[in-house]
Amino acid sequence: MEQNNSKSYGSALLTLITVFFFWGFVAASNDILIPVFKEKLHLEQWQSQMISFAFYFAYTVGSIIYFFVSKASGNDILNKYGYKNGIAGGLILSALGTLLFYPAAESASFYLMITGLFIVGLGFSLQQIAANALVVALGDPKTGAQRLSLTGGVNNFGTTIGPLLVSLAIFGSVSAKHVASISAVKFPYLILGALFLVVAVIFKFSKVPNKIESITDNVISSPTDISTDVKSTDKKSALNYLQLSLGMIAIFVYVGVEVSTASNLPAFMKEKLNIPTGNIAPFISLYWASLMIGRWTASVGAFNFSDGTKKILRVVTPYIAFAVFLAVNKLAQHDVTPFYIYAFVIVVLIIADLLSRGNPARQLLIFSGCAITALFIGMLSTGMVSVFAFISVGLFCSTLWPCIYTLAVTGLGNHTNEGSSFLIMMIMGGGFISLLQGYLADHFLGIQWSYLVGVGCFVYLAFYAIKAKSTLKSQGIDFDTVELKGGH
Repeated sequence: MEQNNSKSYGSALLTLITVFFFWGFVAASNDILIPVFKEKLHLEQWQSQMISFAFYFAYTVGSIIYFFVSKASGNDILNKYGYKNGIAGGLILSALGTLLFYPAAESASFYLMITGLFIVGLGFSLQQIAANALVVALGDPKTGAQRLSLTGGVNNFGTTIGPLLVSLAIFGSVSAKHVASISAVKFPYLILGALFLVVAVIFKFSKVPNKIESITDNVISSPTDISTDVKSTDKKSALNYLQLSLGMIAIFVYVGVEVSTASNLPAFMKEKLNIPTGNIAPFISLYWASLMIGRWTASVGAFNFSDGTKKILRVVTPYIAFAVFLAVNKLAQHDVTPFYIYAFVIVVLIIADLLSRGNPARQLLIFSGCAITALFIGMLSTGMVSVFAFISVGLFCSTLWPCIYTLAVTGLGNHTNEGSSFLIMMIMGGGFISLLQGYLADHFLGIQWSYLVGVGCFVYLAFYAIKAKSTLKSQGIDFDTVELKGGH
């Protein structure tokens, strides 16, 4: 791993990675809960999307609470009580939320379940604010984006196996002949809650630092190797920086399209291809594995490999991640032969990754263009072509979080922590965009053409890529003239 200030934070980063796994496991498992509760409780598509809405809106509520408590106390909560303590506290809060899954599952109560998810999300919001800042700080700031991709890759290992394990718990078998059991929902989430508590204790006694140095803007060097000094003290708030305010909207639509593409996929596959809910889990797993494929590829830059080795790994790594998806689904006794053709789709990701040449703005623009193309293919085609087209959106969502995060907080100086909390606040897009797509699918566009919502999201992301680049350039920061180690 990279080092910062001659200190090795490898072990601390490994400990930190565990919470990213939990976030992914729960987020992707929601996509299995949605069709099951929709069928059993006879909900409309938009009503079933309240599962996503409750979970992701909790991030906003948590971030707002964080912001106002920090302002009221006159000190940033994490700076006052410590990053390690903040993550441990967030894990305990999430564990309390999982307890509600027992009465929710026993009584088949939709409202109890989304309340439990909301509390889990509140805990996750505090973990996210602390963990993302720590990941960037634990090493060379220039390669912070690569470390975010590495942790994102672990997050998506959780998203890959989450739908499979929850589906197995609910259906009792991978066979579609088995009837879904809502009462079985409680088991995976109660186990998850116990794990939250165990990891909270581990964090309390880990080597993860409780305090970190401010993330400054000295990490971006000009062509003459003179550090670019952006005087953040000239502005009173992070919101006064255009790259941050526009970046908040970018995070909102990015998380929104990432979540809604997957959460509406079961309804599309059942309506258009007549595929039973019990057989949809491996397709949801592939969608989230697609994000893992892209993030594992991007995380190559977080390691001290030679340039030649990195070039080889950028081609090999996505197929290693794809092999993990195949292996996990094979162990779950799914037929993986229909997924082999997806290996050719991954080639598009590799080409797009190489074309980005280490510039976060360029990568955001290229990947958004690829995602728009994939969505139109999905809307204009039929059968498995449309399914794989929608699933491939996951490939092009894969590295957009670190791209947006990097562009949004660059140049903020002492306002970086504040800016980070604002960005986490906008994770609520995962709930709102899913709800919007579900509503349009029910009442106006139909499930297939409801993916026009995703097109709109990626159009904004392409705009942000162009606007953020020009905004940062006007502040003396140009990603085209600096070397970001690892190419992302």
